[in-house]
Amino acid sequence: MDKKKRRFYVRTLILAILVVAIGYTIYTTATKDEVRLLKVGAEAPDFSLVDLDGQTHRLSDYKGKGVMLNFWGTWCKPCKKEMPAMNNQYKVFKDQGIEVLSINQAQTVFEVENFISDFNLKFPVVIDKTKSVTRAYNVNNLPASIFIDPTGKVVRVHEGELTEEMLAEFFSSIKPE
Repeated sequence: MDKKKRRFYVRTLILAILVVAIGYTIYTTATKDEVRLLKVGAEAPDFSLVDLDGQTHRLSDYKGKGVMLNFWGTWCKPCKKEMPAMNNQYKVFKDQGIEVLSINQAQTVFEVENFISDFNLKFPVVIDKTKSVTRAYNVNNLPASIFIDPTGKVVRVHEGELTEEMLAEFFSSIKPE
């Protein structure tokens, strides 16, 4: 094969790869809003994560209770702002059948321990090291909170910072009868 033909085929291949890459980028950008958090009414996917004390937390272990899953990172300013409100409302609702499971986004134990200590958090905190739970719940933005009723159904999905008033309302809506 002469140089001109080889150059033509290489350029054609590169052009085809570029067209596919651009097409894929346009498609994923256009459909990004369709890949949202888990839908209200859906069964919450079960998972198992370990907290900093080595205790395993499975969502299925919380059946019969209202559960808030809160996805966060130590670098996230709205996450930091909502933690005191979550801690306060957890103290109010924990004896009423409400559980909070705080899911950190693949940070180090050291970072998470310092964060917990800074905010004196009283609810379980787990680290999603592989982000498998984050993917299962289609979480893209932090903070994100999923509210699950005692039967395991998702009743509310919230992206963004939560206030004490919002938490009180949302916790009341998932309290066991």
